[in-house]
Amino acid sequence: MVINTMDDYGGTLSGASVLVIDDEPGMRNFLTKILEPRVKRVDEVGSPKEATLKLDEAHYDLVIVDNLMPGGTGLDWVTEQRRKGFFADTIMITAYADLETAIAALRAGVSDFVLKPFRANQLLNAVARTLDRKYLRRDNALLLREVHAGSARGKLLGASQALTNVRSMLARLAPLPTPVLFTGASGTGKELAARYLHRMSDRAEKPFVAVNCAAIAPDRIASELFGVVEEDDRLKPGLLLLADGGTLFLDEVAQMPDQLQAALLRVLEDKRVRPVGAEREIPLNLRFLFATNADLNDAVAQGHVRADLYHRINIMRIEMPLLRDRSEDIVELAALFMEEFATTLGMPRLDLDEETLLKLCRYDWPGNVRELKNLIERSVILGEFPEEFAGSGAVTGAQAIENLDLVMQRHILHVLDLCDGNRAEAARRLGVSRKTIDRKMAVWMV
Repeated sequence: MVINTMDDYGGTLSGASVLVIDDEPGMRNFLTKILEPRVKRVDEVGSPKEATLKLDEAHYDLVIVDNLMPGGTGLDWVTEQRRKGFFADTIMITAYADLETAIAALRAGVSDFVLKPFRANQLLNAVARTLDRKYLRRDNALLLREVHAGSARGKLLGASQALTNVRSMLARLAPLPTPVLFTGASGTGKELAARYLHRMSDRAEKPFVAVNCAAIAPDRIASELFGVVEEDDRLKPGLLLLADGGTLFLDEVAQMPDQLQAALLRVLEDKRVRPVGAEREIPLNLRFLFATNADLNDAVAQGHVRADLYHRINIMRIEMPLLRDRSEDIVELAALFMEEFATTLGMPRLDLDEETLLKLCRYDWPGNVRELKNLIERSVILGEFPEEFAGSGAVTGAQAIENLDLVMQRHILHVLDLCDGNRAEAARRLGVSRKTIDRKMAVWMV
């Protein structure tokens, strides 16, 4: 049999892991030969007992199981696995498709049937259908959750040295599985940086799942994160399983309840998760990212965060810079937000003249990028900037943003503000002479 790998199945099958269970070596070889060129991994076993051991060792997206085998039927095996905790979808191979078996299989959670004898394209069609449905369920669940949570979206914008250093570190960490801890004040873009890291990694095509640890009710934490085997023995996957293969971002880790800290520590160490009510720990393939705006050393000292968890997540730390420490990015961000909100709200954009831009750059921004974004949105809605940011300058648009003299003025005045008006100190920080500062100020004060 000649197998053509250049077909319509590549996109659906290419990332899947498949377990084949059949007592006939010839059938196992046939199925493996069909699947191996198309999927990420395919394993084969000759009995339900061997299959159970395989599930304890690795995660599979799909299981293909023969129904009639020595030592028990495939249907009985699937039913047993559901009680233990079974995350894979299932295709059953059978030569006998009577109505009673079909009903029992559907109740057991079997996704599709392939009747013997079958051709390669019949099996591949069944595999593609099953994986499409599996991924669609996952994507819908995650999308609905993101809509309700209002997760951060956007680009990690800015050409400042502070943000350039962050991007450089993210590029070094992207290909590694190492956990990363993002720290910094609220509104500095920790989740945006985590998403940027995910997009640069080899997990970019897999899910990115953001979880606010402070927003989950204590009585729902275990089932929401780890999943739960419900009364009909069906596994309702938690966020860790939905994110499998991708990246899990845990925000506000300093506010994580005690019981979650202990459970998470075990997940980090064992790379396994046990859903509520399940007998089996399901293997995980996840990149963990964490974030907090709190002082974790202080949180550990006060007993709010376990010391062993802190040391487990604090391997690589990225401190997100304050907006006032990257003032040269404020103009670019303000222009982007103005364009975004004028478009999404269907309202006129406001002019960013040289006076308004100067005021934006000299403001302290205690709420960081989030405060700037909120200001622009509010101003677009009201049709004007608040008095403290309003300007009546004649230079607007690209000229106000890119003019070298205006860029220099905004930067020098911002540094002077940081130095409380001390021109000598500002000159030292800027690497210019005091006379240069005096000369510029004389022109600007006219």
